This record gives sequence, structure tokens and C-alpha cells, in this order.
Amino acid sequence: MKLSDCKAMGIRKSLLPFFLMALMPLAAAAQSDDFGLDFTLEAQKKLSKSWSLGLEGEMRTRDNTKTVDRWSVGLGLDWKVAKWLKASAGYSLLFDNNERITYFDELDDEVLDGDADAGDPKKCAKYWGTRHRFNLSLTFDKKLFGDFRFSLRERWQYTWRPQYTVDERWSYLNNDYDGKPKTYNGKGKSVLRSRLQVEYDKKGLDVTPYINAELFNAWSLQKIRYTAGLDWKLSKQHTLGAFYRYQYVRNDDDDLEPNRHLIGVSYKFKF
Repeated sequence: MKLSDCKAMGIRKSLLPFFLMALMPLAAAAQSDDFGLDFTLEAQKKLSKSWSLGLEGEMRTRDNTKTVDRWSVGLGLDWKVAKWLKASAGYSLLFDNNERITYFDELDDEVLDGDADAGDPKKCAKYWGTRHRFNLSLTFDKKLFGDFRFSLRERWQYTWRPQYTVDERWSYLNNDYDGKPKTYNGKGKSVLRSRLQVEYDKKGLDVTPYINAELFNAWSLQKIRYTAGLDWKLSKQHTLGAFYRYQYVRNDDDDLEPNRHLIGVSYKFKF
């Protein structure tokens, strides 16, 4: 057997745990969950040995890819504090496709009169709205067990949703628009996002596979994201990425997101 064949076999054996762990979220996911696509473009400029600036744009779909869920553009600044520590700050402008549904409760007149049951959908508003998102992050990373790199990112995230008024909402009971304006008050929300990631970072290998799990906490655990993907370094400046993500929503009453599968593609340019 040639030395190159031995090397290739060793790489395949090293990558095997990543593919096995990537199947875990798939096995746990339910078929009734939503499915979407995620497309990301990123440009990164190295300002100095320790500082870099990044610009990112994203488009995401939902409802089994039938609906555009969100557009966003973000600006971020990274500071390499030490070999094992990076600090980051960023801002993103989110343009969301909102679908807000209210439900009948047992004290509504329609329920008391027998025209509707408690829990039935009552009214629906669909509109595009903006959100402003700020974040601060610390990322610790270290190579362990040969070519495996472990990283822990702790991110504080604050999102402000401005006040918005819709002209009317759809009434499920009357099967028509109600003709009445409805104002949704502005709202801010802080979230602590904790992400643990493992990647296979072998010198000389252009493809870097990874897996991670991220917890979203806002006084309680609200959702968990499981991700498995790989980054393919096409050249010194160009990187192409692909990932699968399963998002499990536990108690997120603000975004009202369902459990969701996502397939993502990303492209990064460094200059």
C-alpha cells in the first residue's frame, strides 16, 4: 500500500465520527417539522495581525422553502486577544416576514356563545418588519486529541423590534379582513447563546468538517440548534461552506418559530 493511500485511509477514519454524529439530529427530528434553506455571503478584511472586519448578508426561507422568512445584513469586528481567545462585536439589520396569529381563549364572547372553541385561531396579521440586533462574543478554542479543534463561544445578543401597525387582520371566524388597525408594541430581548463546536482541522486538508450545538437562554432555555457541516477552502481567499441544522424550539414565545430543519450554503471572500 502506498503512503498516500495510508494517509487517505487515516483521514477517512478521522472523519467518520463527524458523519456519525451528524446523523443524530436527523434521527431525533420529527417529520412534521418545518424545512427551509439558508444562503449566506460574507466578506472579511484583515485590518492588522489582531483585528479584522466582516460584512455578511443572509437570506432564509421557511414553510418547506415556499416562503422567504428573512433577509439580513450585518457588520462585525473581531479582535484576536490571544492565540486561544477571540472577542467580537456586531450589528445586524433584520427584515422579517412576520405571521402573527392570535387564538380564542375560554373567556372570549365567541367561545361563550358557542361560535368558536378555545384554542381555535382567531386573527392573523402578515407583514414585513425590521429588527435591530447587537451582539458581543468571546470565543475560546484549543486543539486537542491531534487535529480536533474544540471551541466554546459565549455570545450576548440584544434584539430590538420597533413598534409596527398593520391596517387590518384576517378573521378566521368571519373568513374576511376585519378592517381594523392593530399596533404591535416595540419590544427588546436579551439572549445568551452558548455554542460548543468540534472541527477536524488538519494541516494540508482543504475540507474542514465540524459539528456544534448551541443553546439559547433568556432566563430559561428557549431553543437548541444542532449543526453539522463543512468548509471547503477553494483558495487562500475563497471558502465555500455547506451545513445541515436542526432547530428545536422549547419555549420561545417571542419569535414563534417552529422546530425546523435547515440546509445552508455559504460563501466567504477574504481580502
